[in-house]
Amino acid sequence: MTLSWVQDFARELLEGLDDEDIPQTALAIACGKDNFARLKSAAVVLCNETADETVDALDELLTMSCAALALATGALILCWRQFTVDTHILRSLTHLDASTCVEAVGLLDRALIITGGAGRFDAIHFLIAKIQSDFAPSFTSVQFPLRPQTDSIATTEPLSAHLRLPSLPEPPSLSLFRTKFCREPFVLRGYAKDWPAVSERPWRSLEYLRSISGPGRVVPVEVGSDYRTADWSQKLLGWDEFLVSLSSPSSDGPLYLAQHNMFIQFPQLREDIVVPDYVYTAPSAPLTYPTYVPPGNEEQLVLNTWLGPKGTISPAHTDPYFNVYVQVVGSKSVWLAPPESSEYMYSYRSPLQPTNEVSEHKEPSMSNTSRVDVFCTTVDTQYPDFWERVVPRASFVTLEPGDVLFFPPGWWHAMRANDISFSVSMWF
Repeated sequence: MTLSWVQDFARELLEGLDDEDIPQTALAIACGKDNFARLKSAAVVLCNETADETVDALDELLTMSCAALALATGALILCWRQFTVDTHILRSLTHLDASTCVEAVGLLDRALIITGGAGRFDAIHFLIAKIQSDFAPSFTSVQFPLRPQTDSIATTEPLSAHLRLPSLPEPPSLSLFRTKFCREPFVLRGYAKDWPAVSERPWRSLEYLRSISGPGRVVPVEVGSDYRTADWSQKLLGWDEFLVSLSSPSSDGPLYLAQHNMFIQFPQLREDIVVPDYVYTAPSAPLTYPTYVPPGNEEQLVLNTWLGPKGTISPAHTDPYFNVYVQVVGSKSVWLAPPESSEYMYSYRSPLQPTNEVSEHKEPSMSNTSRVDVFCTTVDTQYPDFWERVVPRASFVTLEPGDVLFFPPGWWHAMRANDISFSVSMWF
C-alpha cells in the first residue's frame, strides 16, 4: 500500500512533469522523449499503487541516467542532472515502508551528492526529514563520544621546506588584499575563532554532527590515506559509520571525506561558518597564473569540506583558484611552494618522470599532482631536482582551530592531518 503523503507528493511531481514550460520538466524532456515517458509512467503508478515492474523500470532508469550523466558534456549535463534527480526521488518513494526507509534516505542522499539537488533541493530535504520522522524506530541509534581523542602526529618542520609561512599581525583591508596581499600566501591566526563551528556549535562534537543530519544518511568517502596509491578507492558510506571511524579506524584503511560540499547535504552546517569578504573581491589573474578564471557558478565560489582522522594526506598538487582555507577542528600541517616550482615537482605527466602503472590508471587531473612525498622523513634521491630547486623556496605552517590560510591559484600545496581534522576550503 502506497502511503497517502507519498501519493500526494507523486501527484504534485506529476503535475510539474505535465507542464513543459517548467524548467525542470524541459530539462528532463531533453534527455529523450522515450526516457521521459518512462519517468512519467513511474510517477503515474506511484500516484496510485506501486507495482513490482515499476521498481524494475526505475532501477533501469537509475543505472542509465547515472551512466549518461557521467558522460554528458555541455548543456546535456544540466539535462541529465535533472533526469537523474527525478529518477532517484521516484525510486526512493517506491515501496516505502519500515523495511526500505534506510535505502530511501540513501537514494535521496545520492541524488544530492551526484546532482547537487538539480532543482529539487528543497523537495529532497523535505523527503529526507519526513522519512526520518515517520520511520524513526527503524533507524539504528548510535552513541558517540563528545570529543574523540587521538594521539597527535608531531608537527616538526619537514625536510622539504626551508621557510616558515608568514602570519599577518592583523587582517588586511579588502582594498589592500585585492591590490597587494592576494599575490602571496599568508596565515591569519584565530581569524575564524568566533565561527559557531569553532565555538557554540562545535564541529568537534560528533553528537552535534549527528544531530544536524538525522539517521540513515550516507556520504562519499575516500578509502586510504593517499589518492596516489594503488589501493586507494572511493565509496558511499553511512554517515554514522564514518563518524565512528574517525576515532576507531576502519579495517579497510583511513576513511576521508575529502573535497565534498557537505553544506548541500547538511544545510544547517552552512549557518556555522562565516564566508570572509575576501572571496568577493574579484582579484585579477596573478602573473604566475595568467590563465586564472573564477569558478563558473553564479556566486563564483566553491565551498568544500575536508573531514578525516589523523594521518590523512592531500599530496602536493595545484588548484586553479584562489583559496581561503579554514581549519575548524584539530591541527593540520601545510606545505606550499610557488608556481615556478612546477618544472621540478615531478608531476604525473612531468617530462622529468616517465609514466608508470599508477599514473596510467589515474584521471587526467593527476597531472596537477606531484609524485614527491613532501612529508617524508628522509631525503628521497629519486627526485633530485625537487630537493635542489624546490625545497629552498618551499614553506611550511601548522594550522590550529580558527586559523585561516590564504594562497593564490597555481601554488603547490600539501596537507596532513595531525589528529582528527575538519577544514573548509573556499575557492574563488
